[in-house]
Amino acid sequence: MNLYALIVAGGSGTRMGTDIPKQFLELAGKPVLMHSIDRFRAFDNTIGIIVVIPENQFALWESLKEKHSFTVSHTLVKGGPSRFFSVKNGLQKVDDDAIVAIHDGVRPLVTTETIIKCFRAAAEFGNAIPVISLSDSVRMITENGNFPVDRNSLKIVQTPQVFKARLIKKAYLRDFSPETTDDAMLLEKTGEMIHLVGGNRENIKITNPEDLAIAGTLISTIF
Repeated sequence: MNLYALIVAGGSGTRMGTDIPKQFLELAGKPVLMHSIDRFRAFDNTIGIIVVIPENQFALWESLKEKHSFTVSHTLVKGGPSRFFSVKNGLQKVDDDAIVAIHDGVRPLVTTETIIKCFRAAAEFGNAIPVISLSDSVRMITENGNFPVDRNSLKIVQTPQVFKARLIKKAYLRDFSPETTDDAMLLEKTGEMIHLVGGNRENIKITNPEDLAIAGTLISTIF
């Protein structure tokens, strides 16, 4: 069965306070997105890698590949107006009988162990998403005030979210809804149960300057 990694990187530099999209900012000497690609190539050097970015960033990406002598083979796909449509575009390049991991391009610290667990579970159950437990106390705010929630009943969701391709492609035939914020939620609407596996706490999503600084410290300790 063929394996794919569909890496979506459509972010801008707004919250980072920079004109450079966050996926292209340097981390340990090369762009964040290259690290994310490398994580999947380290897992399986035969995996099909699909990178989805806005079309107006194609030229920048090509120049960065040349600058950093980045030669990992991948298929470049034009992103859509939202993550939903970007993933949908990328899925067109995936075989129906494959297993596909859908990953945030700005999560460069996912470990091989997490990727392995996700693919193995998806092969058995049809899907798998990595999660971690909360370490802080949590309160829920409602119109009637706020109250504590048992943190043991909550999980933080990460990527890659891994699926049998036929199932997730069917889910993406549904209409776009802004309330659906990740791929697992979309699959769940088709009646599938979502299978959880343990993620790695270092697998942060780089959104703010603080995240990039933390990633710079962590990357040398886990790879």
